[in-house]
Amino acid sequence: MAEQTLNALGANAASQLADVAKTRPQFGAITPRWTARFLEFKGLDAGIYRVNRVVEGDTPLDALCNQEPGQHDLPQGYIEYQAKPREYHLSSISTIVNVDTKVSDVYSSPYDQVGEQIALAIESLQERQESQIINNDDYGLLKNVAESQHIRPHQADGAPTPDDLDELLSKVWKTPSFFLAHPRAIAAFLRECTRRGVPPPTAEIAGGVFTLWRGIPLIPTDKLFVDGLKNPKSQSGKTNILLVRTGETQRGVVGLYQAGLPGEQARGLSVRFRGIDDNGLASYLLSVYCSAAVLADDALAVLEDVEVGEYFAYDRAQK
Repeated sequence: MAEQTLNALGANAASQLADVAKTRPQFGAITPRWTARFLEFKGLDAGIYRVNRVVEGDTPLDALCNQEPGQHDLPQGYIEYQAKPREYHLSSISTIVNVDTKVSDVYSSPYDQVGEQIALAIESLQERQESQIINNDDYGLLKNVAESQHIRPHQADGAPTPDDLDELLSKVWKTPSFFLAHPRAIAAFLRECTRRGVPPPTAEIAGGVFTLWRGIPLIPTDKLFVDGLKNPKSQSGKTNILLVRTGETQRGVVGLYQAGLPGEQARGLSVRFRGIDDNGLASYLLSVYCSAAVLADDALAVLEDVEVGEYFAYDRAQK
């Protein structure tokens, strides 16, 4: 039987007259960047942050504790400072965005082309900023963990266990703020908790839902790489888990940025118009200035060589 043809306007032709709902450009690499939300930041006036530490012994200064009346010779002394304290200099992350003025003039409804280009560029810079805070060879958190604050998994297979996170808490025991881990490391830890019958609670914090261990949130970030990658393809892989105390008053980890930038669009990030060339290309310079400082050795600890691909065989264990 021959296919019946409708004597009516077709859908393809009719759709040419319809209004099409459109989204803004979607950038799959954008993450929530929880690290920057949970880390305390300090704005700088001149781009330099000097961490003045005290040269400590077992106790900072001798003192007399005595209940008997009478005259006593009180201990005397002073607190010694480091003669050459470390200075952190802000580093810059920059890019240039070019927009054809004809494109922006003609094709900017309903979304402004210049605004969308700049918005996506800002997201890209902030993604790079978070990665640098963790991985930079100078000021990155992973490079600034004191030697005494490194531990390794207790299990031979390298899977992260509750015992390992408890060990981290013993290293950063003065008001720890948050764990920082790749999502696959958090999943590996949750598998070990399930295996032991101790599923950790969750809590809503700063607009997100996070797993808690001993009341401390596990914050996910893909900037703590697995085998050097954000999104590893293999099932197994090695990574690190950090425990951080943040805040200047807590002698913790502090993110740094330049305050009061011309053309400031976000914390420490500026957008400046560079002009239009002879071909009608409008140019914009985007720069973010950032660093991070560890105020005390016990503000940061790391669990190294965590295996993310270990799975417990429940069926074999039950036989």
